[in-house]
Amino acid sequence: MVSAVDPVNHAIKVKIQPDDIETGWIADVGGVQAGDLRIACPSEPGTHVVLLPIEGDAEHLVAIGSVFDTVVAAPVSPLDGSIIQPGEMLIRAGCGKPPAGNALSSSMEENAQAGWCQIGRQAVTLGAGNSNLVISQDQIILTVGGVKAVLSADGLKVSSGDVQTAEHSLNNHIHFVGTQSTGGPRG
Repeated sequence: MVSAVDPVNHAIKVKIQPDDIETGWIADVGGVQAGDLRIACPSEPGTHVVLLPIEGDAEHLVAIGSVFDTVVAAPVSPLDGSIIQPGEMLIRAGCGKPPAGNALSSSMEENAQAGWCQIGRQAVTLGAGNSNLVISQDQIILTVGGVKAVLSADGLKVSSGDVQTAEHSLNNHIHFVGTQSTGGPRG
């Protein structure tokens, strides 16, 4: 279990069980480097990691993976509450900090406002709080609160909201012929 984190150097200390022996600073698994692409996700204290001795030397370790278990569970999709399946990917912030020390509490508080990205077989979805953006092969759906906009080959459809420019509202505007204010569109 990770006991200390140095995010500047992307290093961690780990308490090895069952003897509760703490390592020195070792490379953190929470990063990927492939050419000029880099992904960083420093581990938090309490994260369970898999250690590998470098060239068989137990004094020189590297963390090669993090492990989900009954204490630190895998995240579920904020989109539909489902478990991510093979061939899909979920990146989710705000899942709650892992329990510190030897605590075996699974009552980690999630942050519903935190951002997330889900890549599935049919679409890519980005979200935060009560907003999300779904991009699929034939449409883009933007939802913010109760307002939903769908862009497809058929055009743009907005439900439960108003289409506005800096000067005009589609639901309430004044026509140049006459000075009547109109309601929303009909038909």
